[in-house]
Order: sequence, then structure tokens, then C-alpha cells
Amino acid sequence: MYEQEVEQLQKMIDESSNLVFFGGAGVSTESNIPDFRSAEGIYHQAYKYTPEEVVSHTFFMKHPESFYEFYKEKMMILDAKPNPAHKKLAKLEAAGKLKAVITQNIDGLHQAAGSKIVYELHGSIHRNYCMRCGKFYDAAYVKASPGVPRCTCSGLVKPDVVLYEEALDQTVIEKAVRAIAEADTLIIGGTSLVVYPAAGFIDYFRGRHLIVINKSETAKSVRANLTIAAPIGEILNRIQVR
Repeated sequence: MYEQEVEQLQKMIDESSNLVFFGGAGVSTESNIPDFRSAEGIYHQAYKYTPEEVVSHTFFMKHPESFYEFYKEKMMILDAKPNPAHKKLAKLEAAGKLKAVITQNIDGLHQAAGSKIVYELHGSIHRNYCMRCGKFYDAAYVKASPGVPRCTCSGLVKPDVVLYEEALDQTVIEKAVRAIAEADTLIIGGTSLVVYPAAGFIDYFRGRHLIVINKSETAKSVRANLTIAAPIGEILNRIQVR
């Protein structure tokens, strides 16, 4: 299956010298990290509070115990391993083809696979800071803390993850937008493009090849040159790096 599409994708990648990848939750689901919006996703599960409420800044400040109960169970999957999509993107970067990965994911799997230039729009579970003194804590410390993780100064430790009601990091936005604007090929993978402002970033693309690889239909009409409705790891695994 998908022989023709993979052949087309290979040709586009071969022709590219400035490739950028923009990815979402579908890149990590193949590493057994649950997404939020699919039919089996977190948003469709029954909780006392909706996931949107729980992962908001207001909720975090008011109910840190309930926030961390949900966050540790559903969002901190520390034993996840990079899948073929992460690995192939790292190889494309090492070969000088891929100039940047822009991700909506917070799991750090792109870096674990070897990618060096990764713009994390929504932060990372691997960076956590005391809200009082700014001391850094890794994900293992947060996961192992009973209840709410506290700093040695007794301040509340907060994940460096963009919650609802919080702004994206301006520097990360600028770098991501610049990478997209300068790319000759943009691959959008594993995202339904419904989360803004991140989904709007692709409007800056002025390059030659726009490619979408996503299992479900992509919400935003992006006028892609190539669309492949398949798991991204399965497709990228078949690409030769040359």
C-alpha cells in the first residue's frame, strides 16, 4: 500500500535542500503516548473535570493535587521510546536535509531519537522549575514525588509546559516561523491542525512542496501537494536518506 505516494514523497525529499517538519500528537501515538483529540483520546474519557480544565493555568494554581494526579498518569509517559518517524527525521537532519523539527508534543522523543534542532511549541515534560526560586527539576523527580512536587525551598514546582490560558514562548514562535518561511519543503505529520496559534504557523510557508501525512483527515485545508492518510512512522520508515 501507498507505493505511489511513498515514491512521490521520496522524490520531493530528494529534491529538497531545506526541509522542515511540523508535527503533532500522531507522531507520538506510535510510541504509545495517548493523544487528546482522536476517538480514543484523552478528551473522550470520563473524568471529574474535563482535560481542558485540568491542563489550564487557573486549575493548576487552584488544584495542584488534582492537576498532578492527571498530569503524571496521562501526560508523563517516561518509558516511551522514539518510533520510526522520530528516528528517520533525526537521520534526515544528520544528512543535512532537515533543518528543523517543530513539534506540538511535550514528550522529548525527537531529541531522544537524535534530533538537534527542535522547536517545542508547547514546552516539555523534561523541564520543570520552582515557581519561587527557579531551581530546575527533571521529569523523574516530578514523577517520583508523592502528590505535588515541591522544591527544596518548599516552592511549587511547575512543568515547563504551556497550559491553557498561557502564551507560547515568543522566541520559540519566532524561530519556528522563520524555519517554515525559509523551507523549500514542509512536511506536516500527525496533526489535525486544530490547535491554534500553532496551526496558523503553516500559513508562512512559501516553498515548493507541502506534504501532509496524517491518519485522520486534516482539519485545515492546506492545499497540500501530497496527502497521505496513513500512520507517519509507517510512511517515513520507507524513505531512503540520501
